[in-house]
Amino acid sequence: MQFRDLHKQYDAMRAEMDEALLGAAHSGAYIMGPHVAELEQQLADYVGVKHCVTCANGTDALRLALMALGIGPGDAVFVPDFTFFATAEAVAMVGATPIFIDVCDSTYNILVADLYDKCCDARNKDLVPRAVIAVDLFGQPADYKRLSEFCKEHSLFLIEDGAQGFGGSIDDKKACSFGDISTTSFFPAKPLGCYGDGGALFTDNDEWAAMLRSLRIHGKGTDKYDNVRLGLNSRLDTLQAAVLQVKMNHFDAELLTVNHAADKYSELLSCKVKTPVVPEGFYSSWAQYTIQVDNRDEVQARLKAAGIPSMVYYPHTMSQQTAFNYLNQRPCPTAEKLTTTVLSLPMHPYLTDEEIVTIASLI
Repeated sequence: MQFRDLHKQYDAMRAEMDEALLGAAHSGAYIMGPHVAELEQQLADYVGVKHCVTCANGTDALRLALMALGIGPGDAVFVPDFTFFATAEAVAMVGATPIFIDVCDSTYNILVADLYDKCCDARNKDLVPRAVIAVDLFGQPADYKRLSEFCKEHSLFLIEDGAQGFGGSIDDKKACSFGDISTTSFFPAKPLGCYGDGGALFTDNDEWAAMLRSLRIHGKGTDKYDNVRLGLNSRLDTLQAAVLQVKMNHFDAELLTVNHAADKYSELLSCKVKTPVVPEGFYSSWAQYTIQVDNRDEVQARLKAAGIPSMVYYPHTMSQQTAFNYLNQRPCPTAEKLTTTVLSLPMHPYLTDEEIVTIASLI
């Protein structure tokens, strides 16, 4: 059994995918070819925003967003203490200071209530609060109604890290449309993944979109050899764009099947372990299906013995990362507890009810 079965996905799309890849190969336009512009328009239309700017990966997308917003040394950016390293890494890479915020133990997303005290803490450290990066962890959008209210109240930018959340929604408003600038990743195991690395940014702001298009190509001006600012070399290649265009044709159908799989898991497991909660009006793209168990090592060993993979996302909080020792921030209590109890189970659009029953029975 595969944790996320990309082989089955390829088999289901083989004819379309092979044609698209060969077409991109024959085009000779391997960097920023026409497929890229077509994909950007397709993604912008899907999300419901004016601009989509693709880039090389999800980490670059976060860094580009911070650069476009002018965030740097002396600034504080609030990020969840329970997330993938890149969320906070991007903040540190632009010279700003990440401030770690606790998360909700049922949705795994940033806890808005914890932002108030941490905002005061940042000012007491002579930092200027500039932005919140909210992560759509495991596929579910964060609480953007309350986050937007908080950011407006405190004059902060809101950045949506939708690396795991593309395809999710709140009341039919799509993930990657909630931030002043939103980002996503097309890493192969993501809900919408390519066959290598890739990322994208979304915004309704014309000025920021123009800045992002400059920054992703070495800070170019009107001519690519007229560089008006320092940027990155961060472009999505044409082959990856072709892959994503094919996958977009099947994406909504895949979202239906992963939501069926999640419902099946919860039906079988909710009376035995703590299962993820999707609030009313929210829709998850289920990048991961993550339960909480007190005897994780035992459960994981039993699954492994039966040939069933499982993963721990994540074994350390951001504040526990060696790279962030210099910040001297203590782990947030819920985030720290989650590192000892979370266990992610196989989840993908081609998971069968029979396989889910087998996994649930072992747990």
